[in-house]
Amino acid sequence: MARKVILDVDPGIDDAIAMSLAHANPDLEVVAVTAVGGNVSPAQATRNVQAIIEQLDPPRWPRLGAASEPDVRLAVDRRNLYGSDGLGGLNFVVAERQHLLPSEKVICDQIRESPHAVTIVALGPLTNIARAFVRDPELPALVGRIIIMGGTVAGPGNITPAAEFNMYCDSAAARAVFRSPSTKTLVPLDTTNRIELSYDLFHQLPDESTRVGRLLRQLLPPVFRGYRQQFGLEGIHVHDTVTLMALLRPDLFTTKSMAGDVETQGELTVGATVFDRRRVPAWRHNMEVAVDMQKDAVIEAILSNLKRPEGPRG
Repeated sequence: MARKVILDVDPGIDDAIAMSLAHANPDLEVVAVTAVGGNVSPAQATRNVQAIIEQLDPPRWPRLGAASEPDVRLAVDRRNLYGSDGLGGLNFVVAERQHLLPSEKVICDQIRESPHAVTIVALGPLTNIARAFVRDPELPALVGRIIIMGGTVAGPGNITPAAEFNMYCDSAAARAVFRSPSTKTLVPLDTTNRIELSYDLFHQLPDESTRVGRLLRQLLPPVFRGYRQQFGLEGIHVHDTVTLMALLRPDLFTTKSMAGDVETQGELTVGATVFDRRRVPAWRHNMEVAVDMQKDAVIEAILSNLKRPEGPRG
């Protein structure tokens, strides 16, 4: 039986790769894709979610959730890396949809419809999930699991010296989710940074006769250029895709139970993830953290999942 998942995303080309992989996998039933501001503005994130789903045209369309404005202005975005629209400047034309529900409402509805059976894969800032928990205080106990891309354990941040992007964008929401009584797995930069996909990836993608191949062959060249210009790298990191693999292939990851929190103040440390690793910790363990993975096997699993045969058009 396929596992029900909600993809909470801020697309972003990395999110688009993860979405492509999820919709290609028969072991997952993507019941909803909810947009959140992060890599791009909330309005653009909503448009990008719709554009990606329209391009993939999966056999069963998920419910879509619209991103709401954050409580405070987004501190940063990733358009310098992912292009003016977050999708390489391709500016996909999308059908006009008038009545998308807010993402947090969609999350609440889907969890209530299938209590304990839905996994949320959180690939952007945790704004939507924190708001859903405020909207429905019983929800944390009804979520099957939340798999979170974000934070660091021992390594540096990627947006400030201390903070990873998703945690920095909405540190208050991240703290609320970390402290909630939900079952959580965190996949931090320490782990996701270990995978860097080279341009040879193109030779292993599905061809342009497939919807996944056609989409990714358009999206990937701009992100390779962005990584070369911004970081001097000839490959790309796919943090969100690695995080999705922690759901699909948990056997390839090593996790450790840890006690984590998020700093919400501090001139230098806002958004930093902090773990009580003292010999006698005072904090209670509240999540599993992916501390290692079988790197080559994860890369192979990513590529093999992208090559899966497509279902008929919806």
